[in-house]
Amino acid sequence: MRNTRDDTSLKRKRAKVPEKASKRTKAESSDDDDDEQVVEDRQAEILVLEDGILKSKKNYNNITVLLELASEQKDGLEVALFATVSLCRVFLRLLASGSLSRRAGQSERETVVIQWLKGRLGDYKKLLIAALNEEASASTALTISLRLLKAETQITSDKGEAAFPKVFLKDIVGALVGKRFEDVQEEFCEKYLGEYADIRFFTFEALSDILANHHDSSIDSDLFNNVFDMLSYFDGAPTSIEDLGSLYVELPKKKSQVILSLYQQKKQCQSAWVGLLKLNPDRQQRKRLLEIMAESIAPWFIQPELLMDFLTDSYNAGGSLSLLALSGVFYLIQSRNLDYPSFYPKLYSLLDADILHSKHRSRFLRLLDTFLGSTHLPASLVASFIKRLARLCLNAPPSAIVAIIPWVYNLLKKHPMCTFLIHRVLRTPEAKAAVESEGMKDPFNEEEKDPMQTHAIDSCLWEFVQLQSHYHPNVATIAKIISEQFTKQWYNMEDFLDHSYQSLVEAELSKPVKKPPAVEFMIPQRIFLPNDPASGVEDNVLVKLWQFV
Repeated sequence: MRNTRDDTSLKRKRAKVPEKASKRTKAESSDDDDDEQVVEDRQAEILVLEDGILKSKKNYNNITVLLELASEQKDGLEVALFATVSLCRVFLRLLASGSLSRRAGQSERETVVIQWLKGRLGDYKKLLIAALNEEASASTALTISLRLLKAETQITSDKGEAAFPKVFLKDIVGALVGKRFEDVQEEFCEKYLGEYADIRFFTFEALSDILANHHDSSIDSDLFNNVFDMLSYFDGAPTSIEDLGSLYVELPKKKSQVILSLYQQKKQCQSAWVGLLKLNPDRQQRKRLLEIMAESIAPWFIQPELLMDFLTDSYNAGGSLSLLALSGVFYLIQSRNLDYPSFYPKLYSLLDADILHSKHRSRFLRLLDTFLGSTHLPASLVASFIKRLARLCLNAPPSAIVAIIPWVYNLLKKHPMCTFLIHRVLRTPEAKAAVESEGMKDPFNEEEKDPMQTHAIDSCLWEFVQLQSHYHPNVATIAKIISEQFTKQWYNMEDFLDHSYQSLVEAELSKPVKKPPAVEFMIPQRIFLPNDPASGVEDNVLVKLWQFV
């Protein structure tokens, strides 16, 4: 009987557990239902308030109630956003009906009401700007803000001309660049900045004002990144009026002509870029600017000489900054006749032991090909660059060597006077005897900083002959093209510039094996330990030497 009672008691206890769990689940479900019911009730209340505002002016005080619901968020974000959207519909309807516009013959009471409505509209704008600073509500706030901005142009000025709400757009742009919400900023750029000429024009103007009022000695990373991303959204400057896009709001012809002007658009963008450059960007920020300088920044400048100080300072800084500043400096030399007599000596100084190991090597060689492409350059100058790179190849990685040798080949084809570097033959018996007995002294002075004074044109490319015995078969093979007839017109450098250790190894591993290599017939059981004497297998040399030591 005792065992029976114990079993019954145990069963009774087990039976109570799911009962408690069921009660807890029901309680949680009940709480969720209650929350949903509260949200639905609040939303219904908001719709009633909205309907009352639109039906009668007597209910305009409901706007204040909706503003409180949208700003306090005491009933949750969902209710606050619902109230925000409701207010958008209210103000759009009021703007469309002219309820916020002054007209002749209005009474003093009507004027007071209009002023009050404008005040509430200002409060609503502040609420939207605050919502732009919150990631959860930023996207919705952006859409509503731009719809409201478009509707605001219907408020006419005293002369009856629509005016673009620049102040409101500046507040929107300020909120966008103040926080690092990449999705929201990307939405603004794709839907508005890239599509509409007036949004782009006044956004550039707003960015200029924001940067001009930034009083800190240096710019913080979030503000820099946001402004940089917004300005660099365009790959290049527009070249025709059709590239500017349409207008987001309807403006008088006189104002729209200014906005739809290539000159004025570039002028505003130039002002924004100059404002960003003046805020003392750090080294990493400078690199980002220099990487897109020639393609995305300089084409917007109607006065490219404004970039001169920034580019020359970066070019003189040395290291990777100098490499990145090359294209921008050369752009100014070509487009604006920048007087930079030390350009080629500075360029020559960049050819050091680190350049061929840099991640910017491919970019540098592409630019170097452009800088040395002119047939008007002195042969002694070009020869110095060829000789310097040939000397650096002796200690360079294989991926760099296989790019430099075809580059030198192409350069020799462009500058035939430099082919003396590969055809310097000892013609007299005395000279041959002197070289055989004393060796050759290379006249090239690698310590000389002036490329016109290195005497490279009097030297020869013996370095490439040495590379023909390189351990890497690809390097040894391609080095032989310098010693053969120059029958090929030129090499496509894009086939060589982006090689790395990984790509070279993968190329070797992907080759089909024509003849399998010879391997051991018997797989050794031991390498570092002596074999079992009973096996009759002799120990290898490594084990014997190890025992000897």
